[in-house]
Amino acid sequence: MRLGNLDLNLVGDGTFRLDGGAMFGVVPKVLWERKKPADDRNRIEMASNSLLVAHGDDLVLIDTGIGDKNDERFRDLFGLGADAVRLPEQIRAAGYAPEDVTHVVLTHLHFDHCGWNARETPSGNLVPTFPKARYWLARGEVEHARAPNARDAASYDPRNWEPLFDAGQVELFDDEAAPIAGVRAIRAAGHNADMCIVRLDGGGPDQQAIFLADLVPTVAHVPVPWVMGFDLFPLQTMENKTHWLQQAAAGQWLCIFQHESETPVGRLVEERPGRYRAVPETDVP
Repeated sequence: MRLGNLDLNLVGDGTFRLDGGAMFGVVPKVLWERKKPADDRNRIEMASNSLLVAHGDDLVLIDTGIGDKNDERFRDLFGLGADAVRLPEQIRAAGYAPEDVTHVVLTHLHFDHCGWNARETPSGNLVPTFPKARYWLARGEVEHARAPNARDAASYDPRNWEPLFDAGQVELFDDEAAPIAGVRAIRAAGHNADMCIVRLDGGGPDQQAIFLADLVPTVAHVPVPWVMGFDLFPLQTMENKTHWLQQAAAGQWLCIFQHESETPVGRLVEERPGRYRAVPETDVP
């Protein structure tokens, strides 16, 4: 995809499954299951989408999937398929190599967003998967990940970030960061205190996009009240959804839904004030 002076490639780390009730919080199953059917373990299919952004000599990767450092129990619990084409292979299929990545932007440090930050060598050491990249992390998210609360501790695995600090490849930021022109991470609290969305600016009013991360994980989560049970601050999620969905719809921004397995790229239509619907990119008038 071309977005003005930015080249975009949607890449991913396969699919996984999470409990549908947890993904939709207080929304009744009779409503959410129409949009996201559950399996016999009440899990819905989730994509692990990342985004490559190329501009000049820079190649930015937004989030790094689940990774390959997980045991059989983990793979069964989250329904990871053994035959999935994983993120490094998808990056190569897009015409790049892990060594080409100059910046990695992490929306947050939950295990399904940062698993390929580091890989295990044959000798058992953990090293950055993208050896030439600067990894951009929100300072508050790192602090929380290192001392999580009992509610979200299972979402964090220090193997996914401590090797980056050991290698001296980390750039910490507070509310915003712009690794290159046209790529800006912006704090959008709700899912947790320091999760970020990523704004993409290709240089013109019709060359705008937004990587929504877990603010709006799938197209089924576009309605403002449809908030995940995983969110630590659901009212803040709703406030930030209202803000960013309004802007995205008004500007006809390209929207990337990180966990959407069927139509991960689209735009928003405002059907009536405050009510939005995601439209696949190919269906936009």
